[in-house]
Amino acid sequence: MTTALITGITGQDGSHLADLLTEKGYEVHGIIRRASTFNTHRIDHLYKDPHEPDARMLLHYGDLTDGSQIARAIAAIRPDEIYNLGAQSHVAVSFQQPEYTGNADGLGVVRLLEAIRDAEVDVRLYQAGTSEMFGDSPPPQSEDSEFRPRSPYAAAKVYAHWLVANYREAYGIFACNGILFNHEGERRGETFVTRKITRALARIVAGEQSHIYLGNLDASRDWGYAKDYVKAMWLMLQQDSPDDYVVGTGESHTVREFCERAFAVVGLDYAPFVKIDPAYFRPTEVEYLQADSSKAHSLLGWKPETSFVELVTLMVEHDLRAQHLEMDRAREMAADRFPGALIG
Repeated sequence: MTTALITGITGQDGSHLADLLTEKGYEVHGIIRRASTFNTHRIDHLYKDPHEPDARMLLHYGDLTDGSQIARAIAAIRPDEIYNLGAQSHVAVSFQQPEYTGNADGLGVVRLLEAIRDAEVDVRLYQAGTSEMFGDSPPPQSEDSEFRPRSPYAAAKVYAHWLVANYREAYGIFACNGILFNHEGERRGETFVTRKITRALARIVAGEQSHIYLGNLDASRDWGYAKDYVKAMWLMLQQDSPDDYVVGTGESHTVREFCERAFAVVGLDYAPFVKIDPAYFRPTEVEYLQADSSKAHSLLGWKPETSFVELVTLMVEHDLRAQHLEMDRAREMAADRFPGALIG
């Protein structure tokens, strides 16, 4: 049985990846941070008591800021594959907590790579990069585009990217960087802008919220579905040799377009419900990200399966259900409550 270790298993990507790997017959180990409350809701459907003979997902306490914990886990588990998805991944928060972001997202990768060396395990490593590393590099961005980070988060990820490349060349570690463009879905964290929009929409339709406050509506992002993207992560580690890959849809849409499409699902014009708050503007903005994933298409055979419209719709429908609203009823409620805001 192939064994995988996932840092950040409780996050959006980690939970989708755990689903994929268990479906493929892996034994999956996950690193979780110790907390006084449970934060495992995304993977609860996979959990079984570890004493059960068919338990296929096992959890271990650890943190990328503590190298000894990571080293002990790798030495004990001796995984075949490691997926490093753990990070402080919120760009705006990285401006407020730059030191912690650098520690977890940058130095955390040093600790991970050194643990692999010390354990002398034959392991393949996936390192989660980000399109934010490109910053204001001209679109479309490919593996050959210049990194021009414009946030502490992006700078930490650039550091991690080159560390992985260096350890790959210096020590022969099978290590891949996946430079994933924005990927969203129903498991996206509720403070990220896409999920913030779809959750607010559901609350507006239900009469529990009147407006949503956003920042730069003209920022353009290449948005895909996270469930599609974890397949690319897995494919990278199945190749004969390690390499780095850009993963995205090749389409870019503004935050404004996301709002338009989300509100249109229930027949509303977004404009009356969106207000701008300067607090949500970044000190340095990344205006336009668009992936050139030609390399992933040709070498991995990977392509996105979910369109932008399908992605937005599935997120809206999920959050309407979370508000106990079905689609037809939600449209009726929107029409009754906001007749002046209806499109057309």
